[in-house]
Amino acid sequence: FWLKVSSSVHSTHRSGVAGVLGKMVLIPKKTRRQILEHLFKEGVMVVKKDYQACKHNELEDIPNIQVMMVLRSLASRNYLSEIYSWRWHYYTLTNEGIEYLREVLHLPAQVFPSTLTKQRPTRPALAPSEEGGKGKGKGKWDKTDE
Repeated sequence: FWLKVSSSVHSTHRSGVAGVLGKMVLIPKKTRRQILEHLFKEGVMVVKKDYQACKHNELEDIPNIQVMMVLRSLASRNYLSEIYSWRWHYYTLTNEGIEYLREVLHLPAQVFPSTLTKQRPTRPALAPSEEGGKGKGKGKWDKTDE
């Protein structure tokens, strides 16, 4: 089964995504460092597959294409795991990626991304609740309530 591509569609494709991917994207060291620091701090990052976006949704002063290219480079070296769904790339640091970013950013071994640090509860686990143990749910029934 063959499709005949019209010249207007073909020329649009060349100037669109293929035009951006075919060219080299130069990223300043300062920008690359900002991206890497944010990635290490959070442990995860999300990038919309939009090559013409002026800014990234989390890093407002950095163009989306630069964030996309840095994360793609790290994923190709297995420093990030990537999941793609509905025009969004979801990147998560691997253990090798954590070690690599520690070396590049000169961080001590005691520092971890926020996805690997345990969150502390706001109240102690064994402390009584303010309700005195009575729930507000419909599943609680007592004969004295009649």
